[in-house]
Parts: sequence; C-alpha cells; structure tokens
Amino acid sequence: MYLLDTCTLLWWLAEPDRLPPKVRDTISDPAIAIVVSVVTLWEVLVKVRLGKIRIRTEGDEPYAFLVKTLDASGFERRPLLEQDLRHLTHLPVLHRDPFDRMLICQAIEGALTLVTPDPTIQRYPIRTLWV
Repeated sequence: MYLLDTCTLLWWLAEPDRLPPKVRDTISDPAIAIVVSVVTLWEVLVKVRLGKIRIRTEGDEPYAFLVKTLDASGFERRPLLEQDLRHLTHLPVLHRDPFDRMLICQAIEGALTLVTPDPTIQRYPIRTLWV
C-alpha cells in the first residue's frame, strides 16, 4: 500500500506530469492500493484557507471536492490513529514539518510506502517511492 504525501497528491490532481513516470504508473494502477491520510487533507485545507495554494473545486467547497475526487480515484482515506500519535514521541527530529512528521508515523505504523520527493523524509527508516 502506498501513502501519498501532500505535494504528491496535489501534483497528481493538478500537474501529473511533475511526477516521475514510476510514480504516475504506481498511482494509476488499479491493482495497487493508494492511501491518502486525513492529515494530508488537513494540510491542504489549511493551505487553501491561508491562500498558500488554490485548487479548482468545480463549485464544491474544498473538503467536499477533495473527498469526491479521492473517492472517484479509488483512493482509500486513512484516519489518524492513536498509535500514530504515540509514535511521535519516538520519531527522531530530522524533519520539523508537523504534517510530514505525522505522515511518517502513519507510514511506520501502517507499514505503508510513502510516496514523496522530500529528501528529508527519505532519511527516516521507512519505505519511500520517488525516482
């Protein structure tokens, strides 16, 4: 199972050519489970509200648009679990972004491969995908 980080999800939705071919192929393969965390949805909504990013919502409010788009893509949504939060106390502070740190914990706790271009995330003992 593959967990998309925030920039990967945004590029997949709006600029798929920014993704490496292997990443595009993995995400588009219907036989592969793709997971999007509620943490990613939270980060997107915060950035939309702050005006840091814009997404075309086709008339829907941003959250409804994201959920509808994820469902149409066949992506699973992963909630934030207590075990993910507990893992934060053991996670080395290589990365300061709280959203990314939570995704790292979810990848560890869920045995998920994190799809990310972030070289700092790739320093953690998790499986990542980016070519």
